Amino acid sequence: MATVQIFDVKQNKIVTVEKIEKPDDEWKKLLTPRQYEITTRKGTETPGTCPFNEVHGQGIFKCVRCETDLFNYTTKFESGTGWPSFYQPVSPLNLVEQVDNSLGMRRTEVLCARCGSHLGHVFDDGPKPTGKRYCMNGFALKFVPDK
Repeated sequence: MATVQIFDVKQNKIVTVEKIEKPDDEWKKLLTPRQYEITTRKGTETPGTCPFNEVHGQGIFKCVRCETDLFNYTTKFESGTGWPSFYQPVSPLNLVEQVDNSLGMRRTEVLCARCGSHLGHVFDDGPKPTGKRYCMNGFALKFVPDK
């Protein structure tokens, strides 16, 4: 089985974990239809439809498919796009970025490093300190509040 190194927020260290690979029919059973379409078939939710736009509290946004830590609430900002936006991930290890030439434009797609889930795209028009805008599909995320 293939492995990947990710940063685990709870342990506050880099850990080696098994990559998670499942056939599409298994993901279909584990996810809602909307989550499946976005994470597995690279869909996009309608802007403003994700409940995470209204999340206001400390916690971690995780991958809905494998629960890898992706974004800390403290890096979330209001981008005006209708999608949850963050200026930096928990760790660059937890994400994979690749060129996306779909829809007649060139963008950078963001995937979960552990399970390959499509999360959204990253753009260079975000706030300081990074100047990045990780524009994520909320239905690809799971919010876990701090206890």
